Amino acid sequence: MDGEQRLKKIFGLESVLFLVCFFSFFIGMGKVMGATNMLMTLMNTAYESLMHTCFYIMAISVMAGAVSGLFSEFGLIALVNKVLSLIMKPIYDLPGAASLGVMNCYLSDNPAILTLATEENFIRYFKNYQKPALTNLGTAFGMGLITTTTMMALPVEGALKAACIGNLGAVVGSVVSVRLMLRATKKKYGVHAQEGLAVQDKLPSTMRIVRPGSVGQRFIEALLDGGKRGVDMGVAIIPGVLGICTIVLLLTNGPGAGGVYTGAAGEGVPVLPWIGQKLSFVLRPLFGFTSAEGIAVPITALGSSGAAIGVVKNMARVGAVSGNDIAVFTAICMCWSGYLSTHVAMMEALGCKDLTGRYRRLVDFSTSRLFVKCLALRIIRFLFSIQDPFRQLSQQALCH
Repeated sequence: MDGEQRLKKIFGLESVLFLVCFFSFFIGMGKVMGATNMLMTLMNTAYESLMHTCFYIMAISVMAGAVSGLFSEFGLIALVNKVLSLIMKPIYDLPGAASLGVMNCYLSDNPAILTLATEENFIRYFKNYQKPALTNLGTAFGMGLITTTTMMALPVEGALKAACIGNLGAVVGSVVSVRLMLRATKKKYGVHAQEGLAVQDKLPSTMRIVRPGSVGQRFIEALLDGGKRGVDMGVAIIPGVLGICTIVLLLTNGPGAGGVYTGAAGEGVPVLPWIGQKLSFVLRPLFGFTSAEGIAVPITALGSSGAAIGVVKNMARVGAVSGNDIAVFTAICMCWSGYLSTHVAMMEALGCKDLTGRYRRLVDFSTSRLFVKCLALRIIRFLFSIQDPFRQLSQQALCH
């Protein structure tokens, strides 16, 4: 059972291994950065993440919660579920209402789907095994609008077309991700169990629950209650963002200006990019990056999509990015979109954190994301390969 306590010896091999790994990690980082600088960087990075990331996500959650509250109160969720259920069910095995979560996350960020998950008129359409997959669905489309528009504006030939192809890759990746997650949750929850409202069994399928009062009163209450749920969700993800994202950034970034460690936020030892360089013989043929520096994008996207987009912009400025790279980077920044910093926290907020550590989550994460990149890579290569012949034919037709 999920609530069952596990017992272990007070001190055992696990304790010894943890102490060795813990002190080895921080002693190694301290030797490179300096112990004082390392501690200052940890604190400053956590503070910057809280102020610029967590509160930003909380603001998004509040606005998304307010809008979703209005959607729920005035029947838009029920309408969307009825219209799109014929599409969402065969593709994602989710009710049509899940498409609102896609829209919310695409226009904002991953946790925006959590505010919908607390709406009674939304979650009533989901069975227990489908609820954890909301995290996968939201993560696949998080920051989609910001990522796409940024990639389109880069000074790279074919950036517009490449960004659109990247979105297609993200869609395919979302289908694979959700389907794999549902395979695991069906075994855990079954396909028929459904926790719902006390009155749900008595509620006709053609009816929905609304607040008492006039239209104006219902509007204000739905707006405020939805915003309040957004605040709760924003607070719930803070521990995961600060704890995980700080460590990821510490292992991704390098020293400050002039190659000197000062203890400022965002500094670190670039261990993950170094690992990426060592694995480039596998990653470069798989992703087809133009330059080896492109390996840093998927690694950085694990912690922060915003940071990964910044890496792409810097690479585009020096001409190290092609249209093929833009397609893959777009899919990466959408589908990976802060996996380590928000995905775990979102699972915890949904009450499904026990599913995060299972091997199925790793398979779900790695398989679907690799599939996304390979698909986007193949499609964009094909489109760019036929672009020049079509251009030549059109020029010949104009000459004649």
